Amino acid sequence: MRGMSRERDRERERGHERKRGREGERGRDRDRYVDFLRAWAILLVVLGHWLITGLVRRPDGEIDAPELLATVPWTQWLTLGFQIMPLFFLAGGHAAGGSWVRARSAGGTVAGWVGQRAVRLLLPAAAYSGLVLLAVGVCAGLGVDPATLALVGWAMAMQFWFLPVYLLLSALTPGLYALHERWGVRVPVGMGVVGLGIGASVAAAGSPRPGIVEAVGALNYLLVWGVVYQLGFCWRDGSLGGGGRPAAPIALAVGGGAAFVALVGPGPFPVSLILVTGQELSNADPPSPAMLAWAVAQVGVALLVAPVVRRALERARVERAVRVLGAGSMALYLWHMAPVLIVAAAFYLTGLAPEPGYGSMAWWALRLPWLLVLGGVLTGVVRALRPLERGMAVAEVRVRPDAGLRGTASWPMWGGLGMSVCALTYFAGHGFAHGGTFPVWPAVGLGVGTVLVGLTRGADVSSDPARRREAGGAVGPGEVGGKQAGGGSTSVGDTESPGTPDSPGSADSPGTAGDSTGAGNAGSAAEDGPLPPAVRA
Repeated sequence: MRGMSRERDRERERGHERKRGREGERGRDRDRYVDFLRAWAILLVVLGHWLITGLVRRPDGEIDAPELLATVPWTQWLTLGFQIMPLFFLAGGHAAGGSWVRARSAGGTVAGWVGQRAVRLLLPAAAYSGLVLLAVGVCAGLGVDPATLALVGWAMAMQFWFLPVYLLLSALTPGLYALHERWGVRVPVGMGVVGLGIGASVAAAGSPRPGIVEAVGALNYLLVWGVVYQLGFCWRDGSLGGGGRPAAPIALAVGGGAAFVALVGPGPFPVSLILVTGQELSNADPPSPAMLAWAVAQVGVALLVAPVVRRALERARVERAVRVLGAGSMALYLWHMAPVLIVAAAFYLTGLAPEPGYGSMAWWALRLPWLLVLGGVLTGVVRALRPLERGMAVAEVRVRPDAGLRGTASWPMWGGLGMSVCALTYFAGHGFAHGGTFPVWPAVGLGVGTVLVGLTRGADVSSDPARRREAGGAVGPGEVGGKQAGGGSTSVGDTESPGTPDSPGSADSPGTAGDSTGAGNAGSAAEDGPLPPAVRA
């Protein structure tokens, strides 16, 4: 018996060594700078949202949240540093391109690839939405003030605009990549020209805008962010320079920056890159020509600093910090406003929080303690969510669509994806409790849509499990780091696939299926892109 036990131990150790070898090989092939971009972006998204959120306790005991950018107008300049969403889409495009190429070469189908990436993003988003909606239902039943409930519901959904945009770009990736293979850099240039035209039309329409203008303007969510996503393809294949050739990145940075200055100086657009109440024109809703210019400039700067950051990432501590942050990116992206509600209840409702004049020097001096407290609370929230993340990681492996999904078998997946996008779009625009009421149909749409995407089945592309994993794009929206939050191998960080925002793998995908199962999957979807989530945005 002891001999059999020792043999089992030796076999288990050999298995661990093979796994470490595979992970090491993946690490050598992965561009960790893509992981860094996702981690840096999610960090700034969280800090940006917290920084502009200020609470005030009224004399009647109610809590109010004045809009900082409207109340203290000079703070709109801060959005130039915190509007970091272009990095999500750049990393997501870089990752998705590699993921789709691998899946296609292994015999995977469009429906199979899109379904697998979608389920990695939808599972954590649906779990988050379900818990928030449960709380909304309970509070509504208990008679909580509708205005308060609507405010809280909006705060908990303020980051959702990114999800439907990223899901749609992921669904369009096979077609977009085909265009890229044929026309290269001309594709984002053409998309940008169309986006500029639409943006100019929206600006010329004035306010209030006719419904048709609103509908056409919404296309810029796909066109403007699609330009950056497409530039991720170009970055991946070397079309934007690299290897000591900075001409293209310099042109992007200087050209985009100069265009931004022209559009917000003598031009009609505001400096704020986040929606501000009361402004006739917005750079974020829908994305404007000024947002496009800033995004292009940001891409150029990101490519210029890449060599310096890559050298820093050679240090084990830096690389480990990026990997850990990337592995938890989806949880951070979804849950980062929950600490605000907890702190509001603990310190503001009780009257314990100091309240200097809103926007005063004393108020700004208290921003650092505010951020530290919220950071501590968020750490506790994320740790408490680990069992849920592990469960979702296991569920994702069990329910994701087959890589060979095709034909009529794929119809439920496409229908579910459409329902989910519509529901997420509603939550992004109205919050979880619009008018202080429970959003029945959007809640049903997201739940049914997620189930349809996750339970769709089709023929496998191969009887070889390794080939099936490759065709599925083992790396997805959350793969950037290659490690999952649970400590196991995860799709959240793979540089080759978006792994995340494809939301929260490999760079190819926000949360790739390739690295199998760990709590990190929840975060991978954001990496493709991610996450996301940026300051609204």
